[in-house]
Amino acid sequence: MLNRRQILAALGTTALASFAPSALFAAAAIKPDDTSALLVIDVQNCFLPGGSLAVKEGEQVVPVINRIAKTFSNVVMTQDWHTPGHVSFASVHSGKKPFETIDLPYGKQVLWPDHCVQGTDGAALSKDLAIPQAELIIRKGFHKDVDSYSAFLEADGKTTTGLAAYLKSRKIKRVFVAGLATDFCVAWTALDARKAGFEVYVVEDACRGIDTQGSLAKAWADMAKAGVKRIQSADIAASA
Repeated sequence: MLNRRQILAALGTTALASFAPSALFAAAAIKPDDTSALLVIDVQNCFLPGGSLAVKEGEQVVPVINRIAKTFSNVVMTQDWHTPGHVSFASVHSGKKPFETIDLPYGKQVLWPDHCVQGTDGAALSKDLAIPQAELIIRKGFHKDVDSYSAFLEADGKTTTGLAAYLKSRKIKRVFVAGLATDFCVAWTALDARKAGFEVYVVEDACRGIDTQGSLAKAWADMAKAGVKRIQSADIAASA
């Protein structure tokens, strides 16, 4: 039977966990190893200041990502890579405005300003990214009639990018996700990574969100439910 001191200690631990779960989780620094990969999602000019779909404070993720990337030997980057007149662009739907939604054969689609069109400067990765060891760039959203937020699957939920097979062939077991935007491409990537069987961490301060119609809170709730771990860059052990 527990004595009074043990009960109080247990209650104290429970209370602390309820107020500061991330602090408890990060008590020991996480050290990426050869089974870890960093996924850098869509840090492209269109999503940065001056871009057609700029994410507020999006540029602030770049130095954070550059810093944590030094601790990873495995890094994959992604690019939105849309055709002109892509189905996700509000401009191709008469009478529709950006951030409205429509129904497409694969489900609800948020309509966006034209962005990340193949071969344009807007689609280019930020020139300030400094990750020379990045091994692979996954381009997504290049099918004209299907959007693609996730680095793993297009929005139809069945067309694969090949990323899961690539990571598994490299014996990767856990992935750390950073980039733009938290509530869309980052979240969808994290959720699909969990479905593919990876242990998943989202580095919160290495991401920024769009937050349209409550999308940011919903994304974090969906990720938590799926077992995605929410951490800060400081939780990752610095490289030696």
